[in-house]
Amino acid sequence: MKKRINLIKGEGGRKALIYTLVLSVIAVAATISVARWKSFIGPVIIFLGFLPLVVLKLAGRKVRTTGADIIYGMLDTGIMGIFALTGASLAGIIGGIIGAGVGDSITDAFAGIFEGKTSELLRKRGIVEDRTPLSISMGKMSGCLLGFGTLITIVWTIIKI
Repeated sequence: MKKRINLIKGEGGRKALIYTLVLSVIAVAATISVARWKSFIGPVIIFLGFLPLVVLKLAGRKVRTTGADIIYGMLDTGIMGIFALTGASLAGIIGGIIGAGVGDSITDAFAGIFEGKTSELLRKRGIVEDRTPLSISMGKMSGCLLGFGTLITIVWTIIKI
């Protein structure tokens, strides 16, 4: 068995909270910085989606061990974004808020199905998930940013809505 090199010691709740807060500040600052350039927002959010994976690598984790959380985040936030955009186009800001809220509850359920199936598949392939607060938070954050960044890139840059 290969020895894990850990540049980040521990994966408990305190570490997860610290890294989540730091990456959240970076994500908010980066998206505010590029908000006026619509075509850059999606790619910047996709880039931000890779930062939690860097944290996982520094903690000595293999990214594939958080595959279920990444899939969950991508489906959850990517599809929720569709509900929010649809609501906003139909009823303005309040429609976007309602679309996001209702859409999030629906996508949580569907994404949970895929998260569970991915967990089963990983276990069948001998990949130990060994879920910790850090791995779950970074996996879900990465998936959410990757899913939403991809959606925004497609909608605003490729389709030009």
